Amino acid sequence: MNTNRSRVDRRTLLKGAGVSLALPLMESLGWKSPSWAAGGSVAKPPVRLGFMYMPHGVIMDEFWPKSPEAYRDSPPPAIESLHPILDQCLMMKGISGVPIAPFNGAPHALELSTWLTATLPDADTRSRVNIAISADQIMANYVGAQTLLPSLELATMPQTWKENQAGLHEAYYSHCSYRSPTQPVPAEIDPRNVLNRLFGKKGQASRVTKANTLDRQMLDRVLGGARDLRRTLAPTDRQKLDEYLDSVRAVERRIVAIEHRQQEAALEKAGVRSAKRHASDSPPIEVKIPEGDKRSEYMQVMCDLTVLAFQTDTTRVSTYIGSTPNGVSYPELGFTDKHHSQTHHENRKEMVRKVAAITKFNIDQFAYMVKKMASLREGDGTLLDNCIMMWGSGLEDGNRHSRENLPFIVAGKGGGSIKTGRFLPDVKGNQGDLLKTLLACAGVPLDRPIGIATKQITEIMA
Repeated sequence: MNTNRSRVDRRTLLKGAGVSLALPLMESLGWKSPSWAAGGSVAKPPVRLGFMYMPHGVIMDEFWPKSPEAYRDSPPPAIESLHPILDQCLMMKGISGVPIAPFNGAPHALELSTWLTATLPDADTRSRVNIAISADQIMANYVGAQTLLPSLELATMPQTWKENQAGLHEAYYSHCSYRSPTQPVPAEIDPRNVLNRLFGKKGQASRVTKANTLDRQMLDRVLGGARDLRRTLAPTDRQKLDEYLDSVRAVERRIVAIEHRQQEAALEKAGVRSAKRHASDSPPIEVKIPEGDKRSEYMQVMCDLTVLAFQTDTTRVSTYIGSTPNGVSYPELGFTDKHHSQTHHENRKEMVRKVAAITKFNIDQFAYMVKKMASLREGDGTLLDNCIMMWGSGLEDGNRHSRENLPFIVAGKGGGSIKTGRFLPDVKGNQGDLLKTLLACAGVPLDRPIGIATKQITEIMA
């Protein structure tokens, strides 16, 4: 074997015009990590860990498979979009949430804040944040120094909900990531800012700049550099590079389309026809996706950005808060009722139908992301093979605020550490146990329990 071939490490970038673009794993370039194997062989791809959240629980009859056998042959409606890759997914029933006493009057303040901490806020300091470091940040602390971004936090909605159930700080409603017990990590809701972070476009003091539009000239220069690189690659890696660059272009086009639609709407509302816009007209609005826009398109852009971040090893840890308690509607589904109000359905058929539709919608977006990961080659398998992607909610049933069987779906094999293709109907464990197990599967050593954890759930391991 020729061990003198050209090699690049995980930080290799295409660069141009002050911008950098990370590359996917390329075997012909001898991609390496700090664990570069002896003898010149390519190192095993790293494991990535991602979380995607939806509030208010699920309609259990529409979510849980009827049996382990029916899981793959006749999946329930909520997970139908995952049918093609259920062999790469794992579902488990029996994971209990954190008991919320003495905060029994604060179910919505606790459903997201306890989701990745498995810990209750400190009862003596309710008016300020004091909870625990979250599982994603435990992972980021362990692997973050090896990537451009230690972690990536995304959200669909601004983290500004104003409510104080049981006197708890408002941040508990809208944050799942905590760098320390007293430091919630803010999430980015503007896909343009995320894209610029992934490209590494920086301004003064090495800070990532905020731009209303991505500089097309900049992108052309960076991607143009790929032509020179392409000539040095083996045929299989040329195809991989082409597919990757196509995906970068596709994300950029989708974000531009969203921005254009938002600017058109703002101008029309101001009585200005965009076709006759002049320099004296109002400047383009800050890009935010409003409640009435197509939520699926926005969420899929954020999912694409997560895929890109993982594919380029820009980060190995991500969270995506699909929505937060209260104030969310889904007009794309044909109704404008708020998600929260419909969860208090008291078994009324039409309200149950709407909650089931909302749940399916959110799982469909998760399916969109993990199916794309499953389509991307990496090493001897796919990107999804080297990921652990968890979708879930902080309540089991929004009608009763119950937490006995929290809904979770895990996609990806975690580099071979997780045995997928199964539904485990009678798992004995809690939220902390699950987080502890997933971190162990991601290769993160733990010197203490996560919240209420008492063990690892070994049934899910390969």
